[in-house]
Amino acid sequence: MNDITPKAGLLQQAAALGATRQVAADAAQLGYEDLTADARELVRQCILDTLGVSIAGADEEVTRIVRDFCLREGSHPVASLVCHSGRVSVRQAALVNGTASHALDYDDCNLTMPGHVSAAVLPAVLALADARGASGRDLITAFAAGYEAGCSVGAMLAPGHYDLGFHSTGTSGTFGAAAACARLLGLDAESTAHALSIAATTASGLKGLFGTMAKPFHAGRACENGVLAAELAAAGFFARGDGIECRQGFADTHTPTFDPSMARWRPAAGRHLHDNLFKYHAACYGTHGVIEAALELREALGDRVALIETLLLEVAPDNDKTCNIAHPVSSAEARFSMRHTVGMALVGHDTSAANAYGEGSLSDDRIGRLREVTTVTFIPDVNIAHSFITAKLSDGSSVRIGFDAGTPASDLVAQREKLVRKFRALVTPVLGSARCDALIGAIEGLDTMPNVSALLALCQHATA
Repeated sequence: MNDITPKAGLLQQAAALGATRQVAADAAQLGYEDLTADARELVRQCILDTLGVSIAGADEEVTRIVRDFCLREGSHPVASLVCHSGRVSVRQAALVNGTASHALDYDDCNLTMPGHVSAAVLPAVLALADARGASGRDLITAFAAGYEAGCSVGAMLAPGHYDLGFHSTGTSGTFGAAAACARLLGLDAESTAHALSIAATTASGLKGLFGTMAKPFHAGRACENGVLAAELAAAGFFARGDGIECRQGFADTHTPTFDPSMARWRPAAGRHLHDNLFKYHAACYGTHGVIEAALELREALGDRVALIETLLLEVAPDNDKTCNIAHPVSSAEARFSMRHTVGMALVGHDTSAANAYGEGSLSDDRIGRLREVTTVTFIPDVNIAHSFITAKLSDGSSVRIGFDAGTPASDLVAQREKLVRKFRALVTPVLGSARCDALIGAIEGLDTMPNVSALLALCQHATA
């Protein structure tokens, strides 16, 4: 389904309806039948990938701290936790599972938002669907509605919002979670607009906290606040229908570059879903272009990697604010260091392994040497994952390689195969091969699943 309109027409439509109400109407009106076969496949792939990284991240320290806090707090136990037998409230499940989904920074992203859409939307709507016994079709539709809403809000706020230091996963992601939950609850467009306005007054997330436990917490809070916004709106909580664009509203206070026409903009493929980018390296997406270029460089050089005297990384200016930690001292910081991840790729550390960024790589003198001879420069008009590496060797030769990791895959079958391999690598060590296979099959058949609680039951240890 493709509703591309010239930008002048978009601006006229958004002005007539209002940006908040436009996003709300799009979410409220979306039906399962409106999604093409490719769009539904992309939703299933997003769910597969997000559940995989959530299961792998369920025992990370940040997840344990948040989970234990919620369990001590107590609740009305109606929703499941990933890889834990305890049940908690919908909001708590959204918070804990949302934090787990982003704990490894291995979840998908979309450069339009820009941020991690699925991690901010799926745990919220899945917790609500679990508590209410919703079907797989309900989940697919609501997730798609939330995904599109999060990207639409992000597009309206970009680029100034992110440049100011706001983490769009926590901010725009909150709107996506609210829209998804509102759609699952069957709210009409006006009530959904009020949910989005409630989301506007709760959305938060600061890039200055990257490299700490607060970053995955941003995703958890987006999920929790999205659930809260939708359920309050469903209960008749009155906010206003224009919380994004109103005077001293979200856009007025959070971006100098607000463009309400982007509420209706869609990419050429028809939906923001088609621009989703999956991760195959367990680090900030801004490092993926240089990692891929470094892997090509390693293959080209072979044992001549040891001859590298200097490395020049040419990257987007935005990378300076996200993944340019020169001297990482923890695994969290290593995931946000272009110098470190390039060194890992060049000396043969597995950047796809979730546990590869800890002491083993931080103490590797070969990586340390490469970090010290690396210079980072910034070039305009490229996305955060379009990067170049130039290596100068002691024999006088030099090699320059570029890679753009910001282009979505065109072959969904091949992409699914890659995601299944990633899922198995993450989930099998936690749940075992039988439970892993059952989860893959369940997600493949999600469209006919009568109750998504069965999906969450498979996310538990077999003895749980």
